[in-house]
Amino acid sequence: MFSRYKKTDARDTKTAADAAAKPAPKPDAPAAPIAEKPAPEPTAKRVEARRPAQVAPVDKERRRKERLSDIKVEMHKRLLEDLNLAALETATEKDLKSEISDITTEFLSDQGLVLNREERVALNQELYDEVRGLGPLEPLLQDESVNDILVNGPQQIFVERAGKLQLSDITFKDEKHLLRIIDKIVSAVGRRVDESNPYVDARLADGSRFNAMVPPVAVDGSLVSIRKFKKEKLGIDDLVRFGAFTEEMAAYLQAAVSTRLNVIVSGGTGSGKTTTLNALSSFIDNDERILTIEDTAELQLQQTHVGRMESKPANVEGKGAVTQRDCLRNALRMRPDRIIVGETRGEEVIDMLQAMNTGHDGSMTTIHANSARDGVSRLENMVAMAGIEMPLKAVRSQISSAVNLIVQASRLQDGSRRMVSITEITGMEGEVISMQEVFRYQRTGLTPDNKIIGHFTATGVRSHYSERFRMWGYDLPPSLFEPTNPR
Repeated sequence: MFSRYKKTDARDTKTAADAAAKPAPKPDAPAAPIAEKPAPEPTAKRVEARRPAQVAPVDKERRRKERLSDIKVEMHKRLLEDLNLAALETATEKDLKSEISDITTEFLSDQGLVLNREERVALNQELYDEVRGLGPLEPLLQDESVNDILVNGPQQIFVERAGKLQLSDITFKDEKHLLRIIDKIVSAVGRRVDESNPYVDARLADGSRFNAMVPPVAVDGSLVSIRKFKKEKLGIDDLVRFGAFTEEMAAYLQAAVSTRLNVIVSGGTGSGKTTTLNALSSFIDNDERILTIEDTAELQLQQTHVGRMESKPANVEGKGAVTQRDCLRNALRMRPDRIIVGETRGEEVIDMLQAMNTGHDGSMTTIHANSARDGVSRLENMVAMAGIEMPLKAVRSQISSAVNLIVQASRLQDGSRRMVSITEITGMEGEVISMQEVFRYQRTGLTPDNKIIGHFTATGVRSHYSERFRMWGYDLPPSLFEPTNPR
């Protein structure tokens, strides 16, 4: 009945043999007494007696899902027994779905279960996702409106849509089911997660960022967060159209990147730092050699000459780790024109600042900070955490000469993402790093439905790098830096 994807075991023969070995029923066994049916009550009474026992639609839906979930668990075990998993590597989606449909039909027939067409289609798709995809998470990964998937144990899965978190109706069967999916993801990229190593950072096949923590560290069930990878790269024009910043700010940023200013994109989690960094990289000339260094590869650079590097965690024995700092040190020996670090969060900041100061102009990175001034303080703290014994003034002098521009991205309370500030570092005044804000997002109010009202404006301060822009052929008009009124 089945194709080459079914195992050639003797389970059917065994079933038939078991049936043959089963003793036949004794002919003289007394039949069980049949209870007499009570006389039917009047129609009105029967209807009245049934009303309290009616199941609410919510309960019916819940029971239906529980029933389908139980069937799916049993069917998944059946598939693992029946399917030749080695042959599935070359199976097409159409063939595998057909095979799953045949096995499902046989199983439901054996169990005497009847499902309507909608339930059968849903069951076949979920089983396909279990075999080839990531189980219950697969529909969320295919949903273009979902940006983040956050799992708090097997029974609670949140998704982020348009910057707002929502509780989805998708669940796992139990903790074992969730752990099986986690292990499937991490083993595919050569990593592991267990009690001795209870957290892991990895990426999915499509490039989405994946992070998980499992018990005993995760108290109420495994915690999973997935930052989905955008299939379509957002360019500067797209971000302008979405209201992340204005055309005037885009013109300024194009001049800054093209004239090889060192740029840091600062912001909180989910504020759009990586998206902004991707957009800024589009201004880099195609004839430059770019090296990217990340913990989890997310950058989508479109230039021709790009070398991508990714850090590597230690193995089971605690050896073999390759840090971002190791990659950065090696990158300096690979003749890069620009170095882009996905996120600077530790001791690699020393090598990053040195690279920016020693002929690798135009390098870029991201950091976690709430403002441009906080970003500078964070750089100072990271240098201190690296264990480098340097006077504070020397550290600040290194930062002021290395970093030219800080772009502050933020996710506002209504879920929208804005480039709320563009700040230039102009040098040192005594022992303090001198900074000037060139553009900002000015908030003016809040609508009744909690949407933020505001507008982008220049601060009226002329760019410290105007002469550099002009020398490189980007003669920005003075009107670009004049404050604007809300449109």
